[in-house]
Amino acid sequence: MKASVQISQGIESLFGTRDENIRLLESGLGVSTHLLDSVIEIQGDEANVLRAERILEDYVSLVREGHVFTNGDLNSYLRVVTEDADVNLRALVSSGRQRNFGKKVLAPKTVNQRRYLEAIERNDLVFGVGPAGTGKTYLAVAMAISALIAKKVSRIILTRPAVEAGERLGFLPGTLQEKIDPYLRPLYDALYEMLESEKVEKYLERNTIEVAPIAFMRGRTLNDSFIILDEAQNSTSEQMKMVRTRQGFNSQMVVNGDITQIDLPGGKRSGLLDAIDVLKGVEGISVVHFDERDAVRHSLVQRIVKAYERHNEQYGARQLTLKLADPGPDAEAPAVEAPPVDLAPARA
Repeated sequence: MKASVQISQGIESLFGTRDENIRLLESGLGVSTHLLDSVIEIQGDEANVLRAERILEDYVSLVREGHVFTNGDLNSYLRVVTEDADVNLRALVSSGRQRNFGKKVLAPKTVNQRRYLEAIERNDLVFGVGPAGTGKTYLAVAMAISALIAKKVSRIILTRPAVEAGERLGFLPGTLQEKIDPYLRPLYDALYEMLESEKVEKYLERNTIEVAPIAFMRGRTLNDSFIILDEAQNSTSEQMKMVRTRQGFNSQMVVNGDITQIDLPGGKRSGLLDAIDVLKGVEGISVVHFDERDAVRHSLVQRIVKAYERHNEQYGARQLTLKLADPGPDAEAPAVEAPPVDLAPARA
């Protein structure tokens, strides 16, 4: 089947850098496109051609209404609408309303990012679980800053476990704070992206924004606060329970983690996995799961995450096959010649 869509403006952003957007549309729907003057011709199976036509028509009408697509945004939107037939481009763009976060104006780029922000707006405790690059930490910090600026809370608490991925904290040079800071750097990075440097320094100096390892939370009651526990997969069950019970009046908590990157010593169960199991179905708590489609970093990050998932699945299957192939306890053991026995009486 063939169809055509008239595009008078926005052709450059539609095609994207090195035509990556239009190639994504083609590969995602299994169609081919051809640009002739200001008309895009689509060819392929009827159902896929009709979907591609609707996506392009939505794009044309949104551009005509004045919506400006950045290359990264459109690429993220196209990934969602090509993979999920129930989502259309206009609804995705409209539902992902822009929000002001300090000096940043952001809009969720995927369905799960939108669910995540809406969950934070509605619930006092939200778990964000998913792979690297899906915006869990970035969006949580953005929502915390938004709440602080709007005076919904009086301070922000950012914490994460200081769990080593290969080296020991004690071997690092410097004071305790200098040892810990590298583990908290991603939180500082998000803060400086959202706010001017002078404002961040002022907030940190006054403890309006506090960045600290999880151990510093013990014994405290955090009222009127927005609390973010990052890298929660590296917290123990005891640490997770301790942090969750710090939440005081008029406080909100977001717990983020990637269960595929647990750096705890062997035998230790992740507090994040434990919390999700224990708190399942509790009112006022929401769990949002991200996947590789939500990665908003370099497109290579998506492919890396997917490759690791495939490898883990294959490796797990191979390990299971090897285990099943092992002889069981009832298998006949090879005969072993017994050592000779000396039957002579022992000498006194």
